[in-house]
Amino acid sequence: MSTFSLTTHFIRREIGNRYLGSFSGGLWALLQPLLQLAVYGFVWTYVFGMRVPGGPEAPGIVAFLAMGVWPWNAFAEAITRATTSIQDNSALIGKIALPRQILVFSSVASSFLLHGIGFCAIVIVLAISGTPIHWLGVPLALAAFAQLFVLALGFAFLFAAVQVFVRDLVQTLTQLMPLWMFAGPVLYPREFLPEQYRGWLDFNPFTFYPEFLRAQVLGYGNVSISAALISALLAFALFAVGYGVFRRLSAHFEDFL
Repeated sequence: MSTFSLTTHFIRREIGNRYLGSFSGGLWALLQPLLQLAVYGFVWTYVFGMRVPGGPEAPGIVAFLAMGVWPWNAFAEAITRATTSIQDNSALIGKIALPRQILVFSSVASSFLLHGIGFCAIVIVLAISGTPIHWLGVPLALAAFAQLFVLALGFAFLFAAVQVFVRDLVQTLTQLMPLWMFAGPVLYPREFLPEQYRGWLDFNPFTFYPEFLRAQVLGYGNVSISAALISALLAFALFAVGYGVFRRLSAHFEDFL
C-alpha cells in the first residue's frame, strides 16, 4: 500500500473512531463550536456587556468570536489528539512496519479537515444572517488556515515524540491549553489590553491567525506584511524542528512503548 493510501486510510480511521457510536456523527464538529459561540456570545454580551471596539463598522460579537474560536479548536484539538497518537497505536507499531509520522499526520489532518469544513459553513451562515463578509479575503483566510495546519503539525510531531518518553505530557498540555488560548486574542481584541502589554501577544505563535482571519473575512483590523511573513517563517521553522525531533527519537519508540 502506498504512503498516500495509508495516510488517507488512517485519516478515515481517525474520523470514524472519533464519532463511532455518537448520535450526531461528524456533525458534532460543527455543533460543538456553535455551542461554544452561543455560550461565549451570551456571557460576553449580556453578562459582561462586551462590545467589539470600532463603532458601527465593527463586527458583531458572534462573528468576532467565530474567527477566533474555530481556528483555535482546530489547533488545540489537533495537538492534544496527536500527542498520544504514537502511544495509542503502540500495538500496531509493534506488528506492522509503517511510517510512524502517518499516525501523527492523520490525527492533525482529521481535526483540521472537520473544523475547516465547519469554518466554511459558519462563514456562509454569518453571511446569510447579515454579517458583511469580504469574500475576496476568504481564500487568504483559508491559506492562513493551511499555514496553521503546518504550525500544529510541528507541535504535534514534537509532543507526540516526547509523550512516548514522558507519559504525563498530555495531562500537562490539557491544563496549559486554556492558558494558551487566553494568552492570545481568541476571545477578545488586542485593544482590550493595556497598551504596554499588547505587544506581549506577539510572543504567542497563535496570535496572528484570529487577527488575520478577522481582517480578511470581516474587514476588522489589519495585519502587517511583516507579521504575515514572520508567522509563516515561524510555522515552517517549528514544523522543521518538530519533525526533526520526531525522526531522531522514532528509532527508540518501541523500547518505551
